[in-house]
Amino acid sequence: MSHETSSKPMYEQIFEALREQIISRKYAPGERIPSEKELGEAYNVSRITSKKALEMLTQHGYIVRQPGRGSFVSEHFGSEGTPTSAPQGAAKPRRSLGQPLIGLVMTDFGDSYGTGLIYGMEEASRQHDGYLVLRRSLGVIASEEEAIRGLLELGVDGLIIFPAQGEYFNAEILKLVIGQYPFVLLDRHLKGVSASSISTDNAAAAKRMIEYLFELGHTRISLLTTPPQDTTAIEERIEGFIQAHAENGIVADRSLWMEQITATLPAAFVPENKEKEKENIKKHLREHPEITALFAMEYNIAQLAYEAARESGLRVPEDVSIVCFDSPDYAGEPLFTHMRQKQEEMGRLAFENVLKLRNGESVPNKMLLDAELIVGSSTGPVRKEQPSI
Repeated sequence: MSHETSSKPMYEQIFEALREQIISRKYAPGERIPSEKELGEAYNVSRITSKKALEMLTQHGYIVRQPGRGSFVSEHFGSEGTPTSAPQGAAKPRRSLGQPLIGLVMTDFGDSYGTGLIYGMEEASRQHDGYLVLRRSLGVIASEEEAIRGLLELGVDGLIIFPAQGEYFNAEILKLVIGQYPFVLLDRHLKGVSASSISTDNAAAAKRMIEYLFELGHTRISLLTTPPQDTTAIEERIEGFIQAHAENGIVADRSLWMEQITATLPAAFVPENKEKEKENIKKHLREHPEITALFAMEYNIAQLAYEAARESGLRVPEDVSIVCFDSPDYAGEPLFTHMRQKQEEMGRLAFENVLKLRNGESVPNKMLLDAELIVGSSTGPVRKEQPSI
């Protein structure tokens, strides 16, 4: 079977071809039409693509899909070549053909990070007369896989995925890559996988923040992070941290680092875990009184560090300065000096790039956005004397 080259996505081309064949009575009411596998082989596309074409035919009332048997032209297909009223319980069109429905799978979101991303995506969906469907994974790989499968079954036109923290990307993402399904990774990229991603230039942002601490005289800086893992931006932020030290001839002392902070991960962010983590930070500060500044990977870690320092009798910023990525937007001066990511722009670009991929257009494989240094009240000049804890 051949098909003409078109700027339309392949699933729409297949949908239109089958619709014309049904209207012209090549397939009569009640007759079986080709399966996902047969259409995939005929058009040289993935089963995800052929499945979507069949879902569109179902939504518009042209066919009825029967699990285990196949897809059949609707018995309610009128003599004039248009579907008549569908039987009770049959699928009905949920939106017009031109309105994109994009699925979003992300770990979690909050005031400090995530809400801005969703705002940008939702605004872009309005501008493009589309809709956004959200599912959280809470950082659990199995939940992420389930969400991806569920959104595909729902019939979304593309996906935006904020991958769960883990050393390996999940099998469902690999299937999307192999099937050339339109999707964009948000905030992080996956090594060895050819997939479009949009994130902050994390290495440059971390480097700028550490250089700001150097300007204040800080050289004994502790890095506080969740376990570094391949699918996160953490490695790039650590890279920026090390690069800033190297370029300024300052030793990055890893004995001052805390690399196993887990209480702030989405599935573990509960009061009991936070209290235990605070105690760990207090112990670390007691064992390393030379520390004059703390570089937290994200806002929630900075908040724990702030409370731990205060409860240890340390003044912020007189005794110890604290910096981090992201912070809630409150009126007045922010508490933490932080790198503000361009969340809304990131979200908007993610939505628009998925639409471009859906339409067969090319997009950059990796987009990096600058972050802005926002000075808060948590940083000051290096202390003159070592405090006692």
